[in-house]
Order: sequence, then C-alpha cells, then structure tokens
Amino acid sequence: MKILLTNDDGIYAPGIYAVFQELSKIAQVTVVAPDSERSSVGHGITLAHPIWQKKINRKGKFFGYGISGTPADCVKFATTILLKKKPDFIVSGINQGCNDGCSVFYSGTVAGAREGALLNIPSMAVSLNTFTNPDFSFAAKCTVKLIKSFRKTPFPRGTFLNVNVPHLKANKIKGMLLTKQGTEPIHGRFYKRVDPNLRDYYWMSGKLPVKKKDLTVDTYALNRDYVTVTPIQSDLTDYKFLNAHSNESMNL
Repeated sequence: MKILLTNDDGIYAPGIYAVFQELSKIAQVTVVAPDSERSSVGHGITLAHPIWQKKINRKGKFFGYGISGTPADCVKFATTILLKKKPDFIVSGINQGCNDGCSVFYSGTVAGAREGALLNIPSMAVSLNTFTNPDFSFAAKCTVKLIKSFRKTPFPRGTFLNVNVPHLKANKIKGMLLTKQGTEPIHGRFYKRVDPNLRDYYWMSGKLPVKKKDLTVDTYALNRDYVTVTPIQSDLTDYKFLNAHSNESMNL
C-alpha cells in the first residue's frame, strides 16, 4: 500500500513524524507537507507566487518534501509531479488541536484530505484535541487502525473522513463513534492592543460553540472522550432547497 502524508502544521511538526513512524509499518509513505506552519489556511491554493520544493531530512534520514504552499498545494503537487501513480490513501495530520464542527471550513489539515477526496483518492484528516504537551502515539496507532478498517471501503467521490482523537491515555478513551459534523459557529473575538508607536491593532481569537449533549455530534462526543470519525462530503449543494424551488422561474 502507498500512502501520501501531509498536514498544515508543517513538515517539521511532531504530529506528522509520529504518524509517519506508524504508517511506515504498514505502507510505503511519501511525505509532502508545507515547509512551515500553514494552520487555518482553509482550502487555499497558491496562484500568485511560485511553488518551491526541497528535500527534508529528520533525524539524519530523508523524510519528505517541504513545499512552499498550502496543504491543498501539497496534494496537488505530489499527485501531479512527485508520484508516478496515485496513492492508495491520503492522510492529513496529525494536527495539533481539534478540527471538529465548523473548524472543517478553516482547517488546512482538513483541506488536505478534502483535496484528496476531490481527486477520488480515499482520504482522512486526523487531529488531536490538545495544544499543550501533545502525545501523538495513540492517535498515530488509531490512524493505522482506521486505514486498515476502511482501506477496502468504497469512498464516494468527494467524501473523506475527519477524525478527532481525545488527548488521553488509551485506557481512558471510551471508544470510537461515527458522528455528524457539528454546525454551531465559532464566534470571533477581537482583542484590542496598542503597539510601541501607539497604533491600535487587534488579535483575533474565538469563542467555541456550546456543546449540545448529543453523542451523534462530533464536538460533544469528542469532549466526552470518544474518538470521532465524521464522513464529510465536498458537495455543499443544499438539495432540499434546490428541489423545493426547482420549478420556480428565476427572473433577472
């Protein structure tokens, strides 16, 4: 099996190295990731600047290719330039910090998997629910287990898996659930500051959504200590609305 591995935390991040070590036990892994952190870039691609690539070593050995672009760029570049054949699977992660709910619209890690899905390659985004002293070992093993489980599952074109893992010891995790994406918005917060030249500037943060008590929703299940596996589709058409108004004339 051949796996393409990318992320948005950058090729030097600990999460991508941890999952690389586990994936290498079951597959031939090609790493193509941003040459520096590209968190929260969404599904952006690079059009106004050239894309550079360089070979990266980690711990004295060749590790992969650092790309001067986004996670979506990495998948496009890998499948077009670097790889002779499409990979059997694409993994994007392991991201430091969760990507549940509406985070899927902002996350570069999720976009890496979505780009693979658009290319009709089975893909998975994996995130760990912490920003503090992360231990990626269980999440990496969980990634391997999920690939083995879904390897022969037909993925509809444009559909991928979004996986979020609690930052807990394995014996503290309650299980794994198939969930739906939470839809509560992340409310932006802006903190006003003053620079040394007495100019105002703002630092954006966010207020996380209220966690509804529903284990079928990724955000709540994740915070109740379950690994959540959410199938995400790239077709954003609201077919209910479309069908309800399909017979109406649209006058310009």
